[in-house]
Amino acid sequence: MKPTDPLVELQGSERKIPAEAVYVGPVEPGERIEVSVYLRPRKSLATNLMPSGAPRRMTRKSYAEEYGARSEHVAGVESFAKAHGLLVVESDPTKRRVVLAGSASAVAEAFGVELGRYKLAGQAFRGRRGAIKIPAGLADVIQSVHGLDDRRQANPHVRFRPHTDPGTAVYTPPQVAGLYDFPEDGDGTGQCIGLIELGGGFVQADLDAYFSQLELPSPRVTAFSVDGGGNSPGDSDDVEVMLDIEVAGGVAPGANIVVYFAPNSDRGFIDAITDAVFDTVNHLSVISISWGGAESSWTTQSLQAMNQAIQAGGALGITICVASGDDGSRDLTSDGLAHVDFPASSPFSLGCGGTTLLSANGEISSETAWSQNGATGGGISDAFDLPSWQQQANIPPSANPGGRVGRGVPDVAAVADPDTGYLIRVDGVEGVVGGTSAAAPLWAGLIALINEQLVDPVGFINPNLYQNLIVQADVTRDIVEGNNGAYFAGLGWDACTGLGSPDGEDCMAALIY
Repeated sequence: MKPTDPLVELQGSERKIPAEAVYVGPVEPGERIEVSVYLRPRKSLATNLMPSGAPRRMTRKSYAEEYGARSEHVAGVESFAKAHGLLVVESDPTKRRVVLAGSASAVAEAFGVELGRYKLAGQAFRGRRGAIKIPAGLADVIQSVHGLDDRRQANPHVRFRPHTDPGTAVYTPPQVAGLYDFPEDGDGTGQCIGLIELGGGFVQADLDAYFSQLELPSPRVTAFSVDGGGNSPGDSDDVEVMLDIEVAGGVAPGANIVVYFAPNSDRGFIDAITDAVFDTVNHLSVISISWGGAESSWTTQSLQAMNQAIQAGGALGITICVASGDDGSRDLTSDGLAHVDFPASSPFSLGCGGTTLLSANGEISSETAWSQNGATGGGISDAFDLPSWQQQANIPPSANPGGRVGRGVPDVAAVADPDTGYLIRVDGVEGVVGGTSAAAPLWAGLIALINEQLVDPVGFINPNLYQNLIVQADVTRDIVEGNNGAYFAGLGWDACTGLGSPDGEDCMAALIY
């Protein structure tokens, strides 16, 4: 591979600089930059789906042999790197990822881009515009390139308020688990829950104090660094991290929890999910993701790369629970259209919406779609087609012009309204937290409890959940009231709460047998 080989545009890699961003100046030529280059699989990942839509259960070895990158493709990228004076930091055929590093000037020349420094909403980032370019000889080898642009990619789906209003409903995670009839035969022992975090951190003393207050043992929590990210408590993102740990651990205190910390960029997010899915040390059975952004904020190559990482997780027997967003059907956009949040909209995610939950005497008295002080995300995907397992769920047309019928989001729901929220401890302070960020780790905890009863984890559960809906098995609590702006809750699946909130014991019975 020679530096003089003709370059072609990498399909789906186009980026724009937001009009409101301020140009600061060029990137320093000697700045060190790392990029993650994802390669095409040996054969189309679509062949990994059975007719029902459920992926085959595979080992990591069989996945690598069938869907990993070809050795000659890895060698081709390594040759390209050498020709441009770039260092090969990592080559992993199973992950289909080659990590390259070099000076900003060398990396920009290698990929045919111009890099600049910008500021947007008080945040500085390295940005690019237009498409990435790669040698024509690697056009059928390289699928995506991430890390040239490091702008903030995702938002935490969490809402925090001080614990000061005695008239507001507040629940601990075990209380929520009790209201939803979670299985009581285990505590998640033997399971490992992965959490994806793009900032913030946890303090062990806070966790110990919190779980002691709940009269539960503190779960074993381990931090895993991705792309230089780490456990760094001390900012507002701590709320997200502590919420995820305390909800998942409050439901399944016997499970181990691994927190994958990565920078908040498309590269960091994709690499974190990839590393979690292919983690051969911790062997996760469930992953919870509480971060995301409207589909329109992602490049096509990033949507594809992350979707394939989530798909690989399903194939390997990992259930991936993802928050659907906290800003209703517009999802923090300003174009007047309805949007769904990604990665909740991945067909291989268990998208988790939010509800408002009231109870009396240990029983649920009412539950509606969350629509005040925020609202549950949900709607119809513009990026992903209708999956086979949603064909009979009466997915409605999109509220946008054209009425597209695509992947419906979310799949399930749980309490997320901060006004009927979770009691959480963050940086020494107790508060009440809501957001679909709470629904995702709650469902992850339930899956861990179910997996504890099994030899093999349940894995990608969406087809089974929808099949049980079709045969009218009572595995979820149907939510029929409320809205998220463009969509309304109603009988059966809806674009606010999906199939509904969990009935834990019935979910376990449906997924085990």
